[in-house]
Amino acid sequence: MTLRHNCSIMSNPPISFGTDGWRAVIADDFTYERVRAVAQGVARYLANDPRPIVVGHDARFSAELFAREVARVLAANGRSVLLLDRVTPTPSACWTVVQRKAAGAIVVTASHNPSEFNGLKYKPDFGGSAPPEVVAEIEKYSNAALDNNTVTAMSWPDAEQSGLIAMVDPTPDYLAQLGTMVDLPRIRGAGLRLLHEAMYGAGRGLMRAPLEGGRTVVDELHAERNPGFGGMHPEPIARYMPQALAVMANGGHDLCIANDGDADRVGVIDERGRFVNQLEVAALFAMYLLEKRGERGDLVRSLTSTGMLDLLAQRFGVPCHETPVGFKYIGTKMTETNALFGAEESGGFAFRGHLPERDGVLAGLIVAEMVIAYERPLSKVIEHLTELVGKWSYDRHDIRFERDGYAQRKARVYASMESDMPSQIAGSQVVRTRTDDGFKFYLDDGSWVLLRMSGTEPLMRIYSEAPDPQRVKELLAALEERVGVTAPPAGATA
Repeated sequence: MTLRHNCSIMSNPPISFGTDGWRAVIADDFTYERVRAVAQGVARYLANDPRPIVVGHDARFSAELFAREVARVLAANGRSVLLLDRVTPTPSACWTVVQRKAAGAIVVTASHNPSEFNGLKYKPDFGGSAPPEVVAEIEKYSNAALDNNTVTAMSWPDAEQSGLIAMVDPTPDYLAQLGTMVDLPRIRGAGLRLLHEAMYGAGRGLMRAPLEGGRTVVDELHAERNPGFGGMHPEPIARYMPQALAVMANGGHDLCIANDGDADRVGVIDERGRFVNQLEVAALFAMYLLEKRGERGDLVRSLTSTGMLDLLAQRFGVPCHETPVGFKYIGTKMTETNALFGAEESGGFAFRGHLPERDGVLAGLIVAEMVIAYERPLSKVIEHLTELVGKWSYDRHDIRFERDGYAQRKARVYASMESDMPSQIAGSQVVRTRTDDGFKFYLDDGSWVLLRMSGTEPLMRIYSEAPDPQRVKELLAALEERVGVTAPPAGATA
């Protein structure tokens, strides 16, 4: 028997989507009731689209149970659901949308956020991040469900028996698609020894699976499920990967590929144990596609990513576009221009012929293919990049605040910056300023520095890229001083 019931839902705070989905602290704002409200919002948004809706989840705490809540709301609204039957990377769920011609996907994930967070990402029928106008509609319908205190749902047993929910294994189709994007037989036969830092996330096993059966060996770190991420912050950057860095520094591996919690981002460590920052990785991809593969097409990057893409675009005669932060902007521009490559600072990369969306597993395989194609260790490939675009350094300071009062602090910082824009920073002249997504200052020596406050966490980020590390430090410190903050030790709050 199918039961439909009203779900009493707190009216505050409203559900608000950030750069890629809604994220909140589990048992505080991220609750079953609110998850059901977002599912109701998506059902309302897609009310006139009869195609099925994909529902997936990563390895976070109770993620599969939250996915069931989504599925039973969609089923109660008469929607066919393709419920992915295992922990799944977000890009695999996205590919399922495209491959199965679904209306869209809801993925239970908080991506690279700490373990106390969970979240929901909505992916439209093209398998990329939802553009702002779509997000606004889903927010509106979700909050209407909160305000009205009603969500249409049915029990899980009734949903299972309704015939509206089909369990789907997305992995075979996803691995087949990866095989169209990289030369898997060549990588298998190359005899590389790779380290995969899965960070207890959804990418576990997916670097090894497509490369089994050849001379290349994949060793794994943190490839079991651990909803607390073993105390690790599942973001593939140097300060969160001490064990992987130590293993690589000991020698014996050609490359380390790391993925975040939902495996849509990638981190890279070279054969010497040096972390290759995300801006360098972006430039390496662009160089490889343009120079070695001989492909041509536009490059797209977020305003937090590297100016090296602009230099490579000039060298190879292709356009380069700068967008606000978020793949909802990058992916849209890639689709508009049939772009070759898209990059964001946080390790998200997209490639023409796949999805207008990040894919950390695919990105890792392309790095392995790159090392083989250049016939030299990754450190030497980086030296070649430097020959083409010069030497550039980069750093980012994350300044975390208490959650209470964060919105007011953000408003005060932005108002202060808008009222007193600098003409010089650390002795360099500001030649251009961008203020549509934080405050980015382009300097007369080609350097830049940016202040941006997160829409998903109580976090201020200050970024800089300059020709040498000391100059990066000076620019970061100058902007921090201007807004009256200092980057605390990792894990502390300001």
